Amino acid sequence: MSLTPSVKDPITLQRSSISWPSLFWNLFLITTGSCVFSVGLNSVLIPQQFLSGGVVGIALIFHYFLPKFNTGLFYFLLNIPLILLGWFSVSRTFMLYTAYGMAVFSLSAAWVNPYLPPVEDPILGAILAGVICGTGAGIILRSQGSAGGLDILGVYLNKKLGLRVGMTVFALSSSVLVVGGYFFDFQKALYSLIYVYASGRIMDAVITGFNQRKSVLIVSNHSDAIAKEILTRLNRGVTFLHGTGGYTRKRKQVIFSIITLTELAKVKELVYGIDPHAFMVVNDTLEVLGQRHGTRRVF
Repeated sequence: MSLTPSVKDPITLQRSSISWPSLFWNLFLITTGSCVFSVGLNSVLIPQQFLSGGVVGIALIFHYFLPKFNTGLFYFLLNIPLILLGWFSVSRTFMLYTAYGMAVFSLSAAWVNPYLPPVEDPILGAILAGVICGTGAGIILRSQGSAGGLDILGVYLNKKLGLRVGMTVFALSSSVLVVGGYFFDFQKALYSLIYVYASGRIMDAVITGFNQRKSVLIVSNHSDAIAKEILTRLNRGVTFLHGTGGYTRKRKQVIFSIITLTELAKVKELVYGIDPHAFMVVNDTLEVLGQRHGTRRVF
């Protein structure tokens, strides 16, 4: 689902391309993700006196120094320069969603504070906070926007350099943890590093996990028959690559296909049912985009 801005005016959404279900779905993702993140923030991170990375981490540091003011207020004020950066370097559609996300996240950080049973072990607390906050951040970034913060910078670097958002946020957040560890308990900063890493991995899994597939390369003397079975029985596309054996110097058609994990056993069965001597390589893919596999997210 996408909301395509006008080419001539990036702020104006063309009537012909606007999708109201897409609009409401994106707002729903941003709102839900912000609330989920706030649960981890207010119910785990702050009670444990953990630090965080990025803008949230800076807001937490201010909150610990000035507990009279909630984290949402500091988060909103700190995001203003990042919103300006994103407005001129990232698509306006993304930034309009992000402005909404920043407001919703600031409000949820101030109001969403459910009770969770206390976690005595700080390592388990860091992991739990990482799972909750990473899930919330990933849900937000499944939309066409973000909730502000280093997400904007992460998306900017993803767009310009192709860097993964989660690992970019992890690297930048670590620098904030170093500063926080200097002013607060260094052991807390180390526990917080576990939280930041777990959050980044969960966020990447939520963002790209739905499009992860297996790629298979099959070398066989019966490539036509195997390809036909993949096309008809699995309804998956097949591409022939032309290869030459390094030892035999014989030319062969190499089958390349993208499948799901649940289809892997079926592929093995049909391949070796046709050719017991076939050579097959299975690779994990980070993300697959294209027909029937996913669409590219436009920032």
